[in-house]
Amino acid sequence: MAQSNAAATAVRNIWNTTELKEKILFTLLCLLIYRIGAHVTAPGVNPAALIDFFKNQSNSGGLLGLYDLFTGGQLSRATVFALGIMPYISASIFQQIAGAVLPQIEKLQKDEEGRKRVNQWTRYATVGLAWVQAWGFALFTESLPGVVQGPGFAFRLQMAFFLTTGAVFVMWLGEQITERGLGNGASLMIFFSIVERIWPGIGETFKFISTGALGTFNLLVLIVVMVAVVASVVTVTMAARRVLIQIPQRTMARGRMREASRSFIPLRINSSGVMPIVFAQSVVVIPGAVAQFSGNPAFRDIADKFNPGTIPYFVAEAILILFFTYFYTSIIFNPVDLAENLKKQGGFIPGVKPGAKTAEYIDDVVSKITLPGAIFLTIIALLPIAISKWTNVPFAFGGTSLLIVVGVALDTLTQMQQHLLLRKYDGFMKKGRVRFRGRQGAPGGY
Repeated sequence: MAQSNAAATAVRNIWNTTELKEKILFTLLCLLIYRIGAHVTAPGVNPAALIDFFKNQSNSGGLLGLYDLFTGGQLSRATVFALGIMPYISASIFQQIAGAVLPQIEKLQKDEEGRKRVNQWTRYATVGLAWVQAWGFALFTESLPGVVQGPGFAFRLQMAFFLTTGAVFVMWLGEQITERGLGNGASLMIFFSIVERIWPGIGETFKFISTGALGTFNLLVLIVVMVAVVASVVTVTMAARRVLIQIPQRTMARGRMREASRSFIPLRINSSGVMPIVFAQSVVVIPGAVAQFSGNPAFRDIADKFNPGTIPYFVAEAILILFFTYFYTSIIFNPVDLAENLKKQGGFIPGVKPGAKTAEYIDDVVSKITLPGAIFLTIIALLPIAISKWTNVPFAFGGTSLLIVVGVALDTLTQMQQHLLLRKYDGFMKKGRVRFRGRQGAPGGY
């Protein structure tokens, strides 16, 4: 009851904070524009025939079904925002990988003017990726019977123009949310795209119950598993290994040097987020995509062995998730930079020499805590498929969706709480404040 009252007070304080209220309203306005555009169909396409095809793709875990999930069903409806924010995210990932591989890019990313330059390159790359994806989508829709009204070069050019323009506008909208609104614009767009599909899913569940396709026992099992998965996702998303650091105080107190202040570097257990699952699913569906577009019987036989729910699928998915977890963590987390920043501030880890030894120590800790995070991601990705297969549930709730929804919700909640605490308001909870994402209590913003 006390926590509920504190939360209600925090909600009232939001509207008493003019800047925070304006950020929230601006964010909601941008998201409203995004969702309106998500229902405007591109010309020359029959969306009903396309939706029927994507229903099978979503149930089979295909790459198009995964992409359609992140766009909130826009790809299956061929809307002007069908590509969503994904070209921009893909370009940003390429930029991160380039920064880890090319020293010139890494040097630019450490300078403010350099970051602006790299961000501009990311925008150009987004336009190029969007055009390629839009042209490929136009070719794909032409290959489906009854979807395109007038196939040909004119249709492809028209579709590529509308979808590329929509992707550029969505990119701009996401950047506006990040700069002037609340939270990360790209993440919030994916968040609302996923949440929008929850209500139709609930209605479909009741339909399955009424027709007898979903039994009472299976429904109870599904509910218990979903609650357990949500709880575990929240726990692991917020979990971090705290590394003690000390920073000497330079001021004098009664003629003596003050004792070094203590703080912590929170190293997240799941620092790679949902990206390993996305990468793994993108790779594991390649055999099916090749078989579908080539029509080769040999490729079809190979693709059948990797259908969701088969043993080869589970093994390949698990191995790929473990690999991409370590791979992506090594890209986004640089222990050498963290050790150098700590050394510049005069900080140190007790019992560890500053500099190279500190970087080796942090790298060792990250390597150890990444393993349970990778195992957790593997379970989250495969559990829904296993439950759907073993209980004969006619649909599967997505672990990938839960990770995104929980992560974005906690990020946004943290930003709101920081605004409230900055103005000396209480946060959403007086006890057990949200602490995650490696932002609190650490020098240098790590």
